[in-house]
Amino acid sequence: MTATAAQTTGVANSEKSKIWKVIGASSAGTLIEWYDFYIFGSLATIISSQFFPKGHETVALLSTLATFATGFIVRPFGALVFGRVGDVVGRKYAFMVTLLIMGLATTAIGLLPGYESIGIMAPILLLLLRLLQGLALGGEYGGAATYVAEHSPDGKRGYYTSYIQTTATLGLFVSLGVILATRLSLGEEVFSNWGWRVPFLLSVVLVLVSYLIRRRMEESPVFKQMKAEGKGSKSPLRDSFLHPENRRLVILALFGATAGQGVVWYTGQFYALYYLQTVLKVDFVVANQIIAVALLFATPFFVVFGALSDRIGRKRIMMAGCLIAALCYYPIYKAMEAYSGWNPADPLAAAVNPNVAMLTVLVFVQVLFVTMVYGPIAAFLVELFPTQIRYTSMSLPYHIGNGVFGGLVPFIGTAIVAATGNHFAGLIYPIGVALMTFIVGSLYIREDRNVRWH
Repeated sequence: MTATAAQTTGVANSEKSKIWKVIGASSAGTLIEWYDFYIFGSLATIISSQFFPKGHETVALLSTLATFATGFIVRPFGALVFGRVGDVVGRKYAFMVTLLIMGLATTAIGLLPGYESIGIMAPILLLLLRLLQGLALGGEYGGAATYVAEHSPDGKRGYYTSYIQTTATLGLFVSLGVILATRLSLGEEVFSNWGWRVPFLLSVVLVLVSYLIRRRMEESPVFKQMKAEGKGSKSPLRDSFLHPENRRLVILALFGATAGQGVVWYTGQFYALYYLQTVLKVDFVVANQIIAVALLFATPFFVVFGALSDRIGRKRIMMAGCLIAALCYYPIYKAMEAYSGWNPADPLAAAVNPNVAMLTVLVFVQVLFVTMVYGPIAAFLVELFPTQIRYTSMSLPYHIGNGVFGGLVPFIGTAIVAATGNHFAGLIYPIGVALMTFIVGSLYIREDRNVRWH
């Protein structure tokens, strides 16, 4: 090997090592933020008994799910606030701040007194902390996805950003693992009494470790180049939403990509869990184990579809995921009922001898749909918008699609089932939104995977 060839190889290896460090640091923090965010949803049935009056279990659960949903609804505001910070000050600074806010809010939930101790202040304070979580997550994802994408070589952005996409599912998986370990070690009675607080309190340790790792990271090279050339935006909000062409892209990104992706994601992971627990009356531990195992086996497919999108395009994979999910949800949930051991003639009775293996397969298939729509979407969004407004522009449609359209899936689905008495009626909402996204995205979304930044 010549000296020039050896030098070239050394540079290539150095660049490859750098991108993996960037992915590792970004993913660690993002995983922790998702872990913090998901603990609440995973413990919804227990939280409802701790922070709301007893005697009206369905109302308490719906109130908890509504509080859970507020964290999603407020995410677009976090996207606007921290998106602007990320486009003006820097990607790194923005997601350092969001990490600390998320960690403090989550830890505070673990210390919050229940309804029996402080009355109506318990759900009010819970709601405020949930709003802080939503604001933080609204700024985190766009920063991490943009940061990794702007470090990635041209032609491999789908592959490298797909590792960030795994963090949401891994965050849920870790949250379920911590919850199950705590519950099994303390016992059901202790866990329901105070042990549920442990997963929230562990957050403070995880956040501090991630903060120390992220503090040593450098700013995105694409962002630094933009600032050096004096091309930054002084008003990312105005440029993103008042400029006609950029506004059009934001609207298309929402209705033609992220709305459908959001409902497919939360149906496959959260609604499936609620459905197992609240409709099919599958045991709490068994239901969480089903979700955890399905997530474990499906998670590698985020990277598979992310890498595939570099070759055949983001749009084809995402639209296929939306369409297939919309067509398959009803038969999948019919099959879940058949294998659950639940008796519709006695809907309040617990499921008897559920077929755990088949239920896990059925949830796995739903998460596979999630990987199709979610694996390529970070690369798709960052490629859609120019550097000077990228953080702001991509964050808003992402968090409206996921936070509003997706985050409302458990609440709307559970409310429709409660109102109609038809336990399949909750699927109307995710099926309708997924079909809308398939139509809009197929007709109007353009493919930008070949755009060059380096």
